[in-house]
Formats: sequence, structure tokens, C-alpha cells
Amino acid sequence: MHLDPFMISLGFEGETTAPGEARMRVQLRPEHLNNWGSAHGGFLFTLADSAFALASNSHGTLAVSLSAHMEYFRPTRVGDTVEAVAREVSLTRRTGVYQVEVSCQGELVGLFTGTVYRKT
Repeated sequence: MHLDPFMISLGFEGETTAPGEARMRVQLRPEHLNNWGSAHGGFLFTLADSAFALASNSHGTLAVSLSAHMEYFRPTRVGDTVEAVAREVSLTRRTGVYQVEVSCQGELVGLFTGTVYRKT
């Protein structure tokens, strides 16, 4: 699966690293920040969600999100490179569960969990 136009417009770079796994990264620009100078939570969620999308669709079956949740742990700054690594936790014929670790400079920034419905 390839990056979609929205991912590209945000400056994301990514790849499917194996079936059920993906990696996304971005260098933070001023327009990605909130009023406190850290990456906007919605931006980090979008980065994690994009890795989730690549990983969950990597089996060749259309997967659509049923739910997603994210915890945030530490701030980031402009110029930082933030990476989201998605991995499959559970896969059945109809659903999949994925966990995405969002990190910066080796430190965990956030943890995202998402569930997909797999269309036949």
C-alpha cells in the first residue's frame, strides 16, 4: 500500500516493513505545533493512524478502522523527527488489532491502539 495524498501533504514518509507492520516518520515543522511549541496531539494521532492504515492494509484485504485510542507521554519540538511503528497484535478473518509506538530520539512520545474491520 502506498501513502495517500493526505499523508504526503503532511510531509510523512513511510513504508510497510512486513505483513502487519509499518513505519512512518516526519520532521516536525512549525505548522505541526500547538500553541505551546510541541507537536499538536491531532498531528501525532494522524501520524500513528497513518502507520496503522499501512500495517492493517498490508495483507491485501481492505481494512477500515472501527476504533482508535492514543495516550500521550512527552512533548516534542520543531525540527524533531518523530517515528510511528505499527505492529499487528491480533488478526482474524474479520478484524485486526494494531499497536503503534510513537517515538522521538529513542523516547516514547505516545501509544496508539486501533482496531479494524477486514472487508471481504
